[in-house]
Amino acid sequence: MKKTSKEYKTEIEETEVKINQLEHRQQILENRMRYLKQKDRKKRAHQLITRGAAIESIVPQVKPMPETAFYEMMEQILMLPDVVKIIDSESAKYKPKEEDAA
Repeated sequence: MKKTSKEYKTEIEETEVKINQLEHRQQILENRMRYLKQKDRKKRAHQLITRGAAIESIVPQVKPMPETAFYEMMEQILMLPDVVKIIDSESAKYKPKEEDAA
C-alpha cells in the first residue's frame, strides 16, 4: 500500500518532533555533566584553599614566603623519614579496602 503525501508529511513532522525531543534531552544531559564537573572543581578548589589555610594557621611563618621557597621547604619536610612514616600511617587509614575497590 502506497503512502499519501499527507501521510509522509505527518511522518516527517512526527520524526522532527522526536529529533527535537532527543536534541533537548541531549542538551539537558550535557548541562548536567557540565554542572557536575563544575561541582567537582569547586569542591577541589575549596579543599585546596582550606588545607592551605590550615598550613598558614599552624605555621604562620610561611605566609610571607614566596611560592617557590614554600614548595622547596615542603618537599624537604615531606621527604624526612619520620614524616614519611607519619604520612604513610595516616593515609593508610583512609585508603579504600580491597573489597570496596572491586
